[in-house]
Amino acid sequence: MKIAAAFSLLMAVLFASMPAAAQSSQLGPATGTVKIEQLQVAFIGSGAIGGGTLKFRGRSYGITVGGLGIGGIGASRLRATGTVYGLSNVKDFTGAYVQLREGWALGDQGKGRLWLRNTNGVTLRLATQRKGLQLSLGADGVLIGFK
Repeated sequence: MKIAAAFSLLMAVLFASMPAAAQSSQLGPATGTVKIEQLQVAFIGSGAIGGGTLKFRGRSYGITVGGLGIGGIGASRLRATGTVYGLSNVKDFTGAYVQLREGWALGDQGKGRLWLRNTNGVTLRLATQRKGLQLSLGADGVLIGFK
């Protein structure tokens, strides 16, 4: 179990180190969009809970998002929007994702990026806006489900 977690973290770090343009071209065409709102709290360890909407093939799906991870300090409300890649069947969207995050929040100002990938090959590339007081840099395990 520890080896699988370490491998997932290593793959996530390698994925995040690629330039954004290279990531998009390697992921193929966009297959959907996603919006997420979350509350994040961190003090070395981190936790997040929230929800949002997946838009896929002309339909909207309510989603739940929650996770635990490492890295960061503070608390913030996060709003993320972005692109979904590699989704051919809506059932492949739910499940466990590895998430890499970086960002900051100071009052009403804050920005960051999130990259998430699941075992079905679905990748989310998100830009974030944060409100609160937080410095965030780390990796998480995230569970996404349908409402």
